[in-house]
Amino acid sequence: MVHIWNDPTEVPRDFGPTVVTIGNFDGVHRGHQHVLAQVTQTARRHNIPAVAVTFDPHPAQVHRPESAPELIMGLQDKLEALGSTGLDAVLVMKYTLDLAAMTPLEFVRDVLAEGLHAEHVVVGHDLRFGAGNGGDVGTMQELGEKLGFSVQVVNEFGAGGFPLHHDGDADRRCSSTWVREALSQGDVVTAAAVLGRPHRMRGEVVHGAARGRDLGFPTANLSHDSTGYVPADGIYAGWLIDESGTRWPAAISVGSNPTFDGVSRQVEAHVIDRPREAVEDFDLYGQTVAVEFTRRLRGMVAYQGPEALVEQMNLDVAQAHELLVRGWRFRQQH
Repeated sequence: MVHIWNDPTEVPRDFGPTVVTIGNFDGVHRGHQHVLAQVTQTARRHNIPAVAVTFDPHPAQVHRPESAPELIMGLQDKLEALGSTGLDAVLVMKYTLDLAAMTPLEFVRDVLAEGLHAEHVVVGHDLRFGAGNGGDVGTMQELGEKLGFSVQVVNEFGAGGFPLHHDGDADRRCSSTWVREALSQGDVVTAAAVLGRPHRMRGEVVHGAARGRDLGFPTANLSHDSTGYVPADGIYAGWLIDESGTRWPAAISVGSNPTFDGVSRQVEAHVIDRPREAVEDFDLYGQTVAVEFTRRLRGMVAYQGPEALVEQMNLDVAQAHELLVRGWRFRQQH
């Protein structure tokens, strides 16, 4: 069980000593995972808990909301991803202007040393913290000497260790910026390679215009306040995970359907290969579901009427079935 705290005062007094790291961790991509692996390995070696300190909302949303990047994942998915790395606890600090005004000494003393009883602190080489981002790795090392903890610096994690499809990417370091860039282009394959897992959105299933149902392709429409970066417009193969944890293969549409006028941008998933007896009573309305993107099948195109659209949708579903269902069965058999 991973402990989740929202303030240092919630940390039990007898919890610790600890190994701690700090970061926004948007996406919890392979670069983050590299740092977190060092945290958990150090913690196991010393037989003490591993803890990550993160922030909500993202600092950019507080300091420059008009230009803050769209987040790769919501808090729930971030906590799940952090928990999957082997951490024992996560401290989610509410990011405010007051917190931002803390000096590096105040932050490290109050949160890491006194709050979490840090014995070891693991950080990336590009660490910045404290008022005006005035603290860096050197600052952390100086404070560690004063406050009684060691500092381990982890080098950046490059893409050379996993397959990519674009020349030059092997020399690039894993970053949240790279993930957003790939998703903005609809390249969910590269995004998944950098993340170490498929990109995911999460939201409540709400009623839409029912055009898909009228055309024979009922969809689960995600609410507009869903979390997770919305990839480029297009049709994707992927998975819908319902509240019970069941994974359903799906053809996913992102965008405003240009075949019809007055349709706002939305994310909707058509579940394929449902059991025949479940077709009529398959009701996801009101559920909070996750949608995972596996591969982009095509861009969004305006068709000359519903008949041409239905023909293309049949092709999309067949292609998604080939990628997801047959591909999954092949992997299970081999």
